[in-house]
Amino acid sequence: MLHSFLQYLQGEKRYSQHTIHAYMSDIGQLADYLQIKDLQQADHRQLRGWYSELLRQGLSTRSVNRKITSVSTFFKYLVREQVLQQNPVEKVVNPKNSKRLPFFYKEEQLKEMLDAEVNEGSYEQCRNHAMIELFYGTGMRLSELVGLTISSVSLSNQTVKVLGKGNKQRIIPLSPHLQEVLVKYLEVLKSSYEALPKSSLFLTKKGEPVYPGLVYRVVHRRLAEQGVSGKKSPHVLRHSFATHMLNKGSDLNSIKELLGHTSLSATQVYTHNNIEKLLKSYRNAHPHA
Repeated sequence: MLHSFLQYLQGEKRYSQHTIHAYMSDIGQLADYLQIKDLQQADHRQLRGWYSELLRQGLSTRSVNRKITSVSTFFKYLVREQVLQQNPVEKVVNPKNSKRLPFFYKEEQLKEMLDAEVNEGSYEQCRNHAMIELFYGTGMRLSELVGLTISSVSLSNQTVKVLGKGNKQRIIPLSPHLQEVLVKYLEVLKSSYEALPKSSLFLTKKGEPVYPGLVYRVVHRRLAEQGVSGKKSPHVLRHSFATHMLNKGSDLNSIKELLGHTSLSATQVYTHNNIEKLLKSYRNAHPHA
């Protein structure tokens, strides 16, 4: 059943390879914990014991809930295929996630870094600069950037088309600055490789499509070189994009559409950062604060 479930994730759900790997890894961890090969025999008591053990080991509630999602998806598939009558995860109460504010970089930190970026020279230098500019300039996800093709970018329409979660497409506007960055990058790309319109937008040194691990390392290394403190990842650039947009007066619904969130509640978390900024300003300015 695991093989057919894998095909289901790839074919019907069209999940990214990163997500599929995480799901299969979580299911494998459950099988190892229960020491059984046939997970169809697992019941809600055993699942509750596994969750408790993960929390006891120090795993965050967020990570445990992600694993619960993986396992639940597998059991839902078994119910759909009439292998099971009921999903045992439905009888288990998920641990509550502790609320945490999205970490983001200061505007001046990113401005200094991007101003110092070299957008000329080797193909890799130009590519790395363009990738970081896209993350911060559009708020797209890592998987979305990796999936971009040359035809995803429309300089005439000043937009980029991304394929988000659930295979949903959305169109993100490009600022004049970002258009300029992409024009220069595309010139270097086409002079370095025989790039076709349907080929990947970003390539490795060998001319193959970039992959998540490479992009993550590029972003992490550049942020570390700049001396940026805290977590260094493409996702924090996404958080920074949303936070800075909100701070500059953009409305939540617009940010929701740009980020590709399915519900406004997922976007509202950024208002907490904005409130913190307002409180700080109030305490510094008001005589009775």
